[in-house]
Amino acid sequence: MMGKLRAVSNWSCHIPSGMEFETGQLLQDRSLAKSWVKVLCENPNRELFCEFEGDWISRGEFLSQTTKSAGAMVESGLTAGDRIILSSSSSLGMIIGYVAALRLGLVVVPVNPSYTKDEISHIVRDVKPSGAIVDSPQRAEWILDTMKSPGFVSSFTGPGSDLPLPKGDLAVFFTDGEINQNAASDLDLDQSHLDTPALIAYTSGTTGRPKGAVLTHGNLLASARSLNLAWRWDHTDRLVLSLPLFHMHGLGVGVNGTLCAGSSAVIMDKFEPGRVAQAVKNYSASMFFGVPTMYQRFLESEYLDSLASLRLMVSGSAPLSKEVHKEIEIRTGKIVLERYGTTESLINISNPYDSDRVAGKVGFPLPGVEVYVSDDKGEIFIGGPTVFAGYLNDPIATASAFPEKDRIFATGDVGEIDDDGRISIAGRLKDVIISGGYNVYPKEVEDVLRTHPAVKDAAVIGVESREWGEEVVGFIIMESAVSEIELILHSANTLAGYKRPKRIIFVQEFPRNALGKVISSDLRGMLTQFRVESTRP
Repeated sequence: MMGKLRAVSNWSCHIPSGMEFETGQLLQDRSLAKSWVKVLCENPNRELFCEFEGDWISRGEFLSQTTKSAGAMVESGLTAGDRIILSSSSSLGMIIGYVAALRLGLVVVPVNPSYTKDEISHIVRDVKPSGAIVDSPQRAEWILDTMKSPGFVSSFTGPGSDLPLPKGDLAVFFTDGEINQNAASDLDLDQSHLDTPALIAYTSGTTGRPKGAVLTHGNLLASARSLNLAWRWDHTDRLVLSLPLFHMHGLGVGVNGTLCAGSSAVIMDKFEPGRVAQAVKNYSASMFFGVPTMYQRFLESEYLDSLASLRLMVSGSAPLSKEVHKEIEIRTGKIVLERYGTTESLINISNPYDSDRVAGKVGFPLPGVEVYVSDDKGEIFIGGPTVFAGYLNDPIATASAFPEKDRIFATGDVGEIDDDGRISIAGRLKDVIISGGYNVYPKEVEDVLRTHPAVKDAAVIGVESREWGEEVVGFIIMESAVSEIELILHSANTLAGYKRPKRIIFVQEFPRNALGKVISSDLRGMLTQFRVESTRP
């Protein structure tokens, strides 16, 4: 039995003064593709995308290229509802392929290009693709090998299971390939509706095997429009986009938001502070979206001052430390805007654009988003038009994700609400450490450890303890020399006894996923290795 849900639904701080807002306004274009085409047809000569140090492509030319790419997909036998893998480093060709696929009504499956054959095989077996957009022949071969392997069965359950089954062949498109200029152009495009599946986005897998979240055109459209409104994102903005486009932060926020706002973006295939600084200056950029590790690297570089000219800096996908937040404000005069979201519900909570942005807080529910917090465990629940349909081929996980009525999604994240209604994220419900019967949230301990001047970064997990059930173990990346006992005593100044680390492990770096989140399961593996090494003579 779960606790009662308390609603936190005041999004007024995100609405411009004098504007009347209703949730239905987010969905008035009826599909993501229709919204894009409407914008692209306005002022077709306006610059839209360019690769770093490359040439701009205009709205009109981009629309034409996506139409021709969709024609090539049709000639390859793809039809609306087919699933297509999207696995590439960030490039203009990748974006053209993505938009062409959605305009045709295909279901796009973004896949991390750094995945191994085994990781890709898991996704291929789950989605049964009919096509692939890749930048590597080897990746195409891996997909084909899996489809030809014994036990590859074309059957589906869950959301999207009424879509056509794959035809047995794989249509492969390369992001750097030439577009067939003679491909069919008399096409039936942009026919998707709000409830048409658009993406199958796989969870990061930091706590287990990735699951495929089915997101509709309505989900993606509502999220992009909500961010356009809350962040005052319009056609005058220019984004430096160095986030990976296989991830929802880069694709669902950066690309979708740019197209819905009618703004422009500089596409970078990788993040480097010097290259981003150059892009901000050379292209007169107004916005930069990043993850905490990017901002930390800026602080350690000579290029932080370049961010001072930006209108908006956004951080997400992992918590930004208060120390980094404060240092950036001191040195640039700009305050990073933190936000919160999940793969399954997109971006849901944000600090306000026009009023106070508080370090360590993710802010208030975005326009159209319903946020609830359970009174027993503090778990965050999300409702509204951005919430996904369910997990592909996993009815048990889908049922677990929606324990309440009315499609209210249980995020598994623990939240706290201050007296002003601002929300902060305490950690993952699965990561809560129960020591001596008391709950310990790793983030609270990590924040305390980071306040020691010799600590560059900290990560905390719980490990089995015969005496306490679980005990707190801290992993530390040092800024300068410090001892284990010194850090334990440092935590004693702030934390109750049951919250203090019982052990400190010093490491060179943390295992992280592509967006900078620490992989807690890998930390446990490191701890096992440390135990073995420490017992050797």
